[in-house]
Amino acid sequence: MSEKDGWVAFTGAGPGDEGLLTVRAARLLGAAALLVAPDELADRVRHLLGPDAQVVKPGETGQLIEAAKAGQLVVRLYEGDPLLNGAGPEALACAEAKVRFEIVPGVPALTAVPAYAGIPLTSDGNGEMRVIHAAEASRVAHGPGTLVVLGADAAPADLGKMLIAVGWPEATPFAITWGGTTTDQQTVVTTLGRIAPDLKAAGVSVATTRGRAVAVVGEAVSPRNRVSWYETKPLFGWRVLVPRTREQATFVSDRLREYGAVPEEVPTIAVEPPRTPQQMERAVKGLVTGRFQWVAFTSVNAVRAVREKFEEYGLDARAFAGIKVAAVGEQTAAALLDFGIRPDLVPEGQQSAEGLAAAWPPYDDLLDPINRVLLPRADIATETLVARLSELGWEAEDVTAYRTVRAAPPPAPVREAIKGGGFDAVLFTSSSTVRNLVGIAGKPHAVTVIGVIGPQTAKTAAEFGLRVDVTAPKPSMTALVDAVAEYGAGLRAAALEAGEPVRRPSERRRGGRRRLR
Repeated sequence: MSEKDGWVAFTGAGPGDEGLLTVRAARLLGAAALLVAPDELADRVRHLLGPDAQVVKPGETGQLIEAAKAGQLVVRLYEGDPLLNGAGPEALACAEAKVRFEIVPGVPALTAVPAYAGIPLTSDGNGEMRVIHAAEASRVAHGPGTLVVLGADAAPADLGKMLIAVGWPEATPFAITWGGTTTDQQTVVTTLGRIAPDLKAAGVSVATTRGRAVAVVGEAVSPRNRVSWYETKPLFGWRVLVPRTREQATFVSDRLREYGAVPEEVPTIAVEPPRTPQQMERAVKGLVTGRFQWVAFTSVNAVRAVREKFEEYGLDARAFAGIKVAAVGEQTAAALLDFGIRPDLVPEGQQSAEGLAAAWPPYDDLLDPINRVLLPRADIATETLVARLSELGWEAEDVTAYRTVRAAPPPAPVREAIKGGGFDAVLFTSSSTVRNLVGIAGKPHAVTVIGVIGPQTAKTAAEFGLRVDVTAPKPSMTALVDAVAEYGAGLRAAALEAGEPVRRPSERRRGGRRRLR
């Protein structure tokens, strides 16, 4: 068998959380010429595939063998672990056809889902664990240890009755989790004798639950309330609208996911090149020839615009040697570091043009051989920084590096969710994001939590009739996300103290718009 021949990788996708995909699985997906997977799994990993990869639904085993013999790397993707979910016959067929194959284990639902529900399956006192399918419950006698039941979603109350019929006490702790390891996860803790009424009290309808269910039976369920860590995240399951340019939204979305939220990026601003590029061309030449003492970057987009122009001329970060660089805030500084440039000045307080102006040093003709500052920025930027530099003795060359224009309206379902209360929160990072979102999609519903990055953005939101719930303690995206998470944690704590169900803001819709009081 030649190493140049194609081959098949039977690969586990894990139980649902993308973060549980193994490093080996991710590497193979990136190299695959063909992915064979059900639609749901394919959608989960599509962003990991190469640009030329083909995706097909599972069919006859012959499709794997044929593609491998044609020299392709084929990834056959399974939910959870491949050998626990039916890969055995296909692997055997490859062996018989003398097609090279590999089996990449995946994180199985039977252990991952209880872990995400905060249920330790074994303990120091009793390490015994049995795994069954719900259909086998009538043959499982009562015994010590923990019973993990797969396929429990169809009729959990009947499952309880079957176990009681074969000797399990009605008071035996029972937990069932739907949509495990995803932000749809929902766990109900009860006992075998009270499954039906407790599911009803929790507002759970088996017909409408999403995702397969895993049940756990036994004393292992008892620590659940103390060990639960996933469903108790401050923004667990919150659908959060992030209205920024798509490139800028990535960092925000990642931080929201850490708090359990489901971010949805809806661009409200599109970034386009300047109408007359000659300004930027002269500015770059001036940087290379030593015309400037400082360059002040007031946005990530400004960094990107200069970097792209540098790369167009075959230049890199070395061209900044001897030039001092300022960044308006942490995200702009991170973009510069990615370019290979460590900024000399980042304001510690207010991360804005005003904050940068306040931190800027005065011109000193003994220390500064050149008094010119290059300021590449948007076409709609304010004049605050330019005016302050002039007061301090600097000569600012204000160059339009990019244009900002209103983005196209989002799809109709997103617009309906914005106006109808389908989002739990929306994060506004500037006055322009408020104006543009309302302009392309309408006002957020009354129940939607409104978070803003600072007082000016809060003022604009108020002008549009929106009540601001959260204002970041300092004007940075990190601070805004953290503040919204703290607000969500407060809502959760208040509900628990009042003995009420923990509900997301979108679950409290009553109609009517948010009004200022």
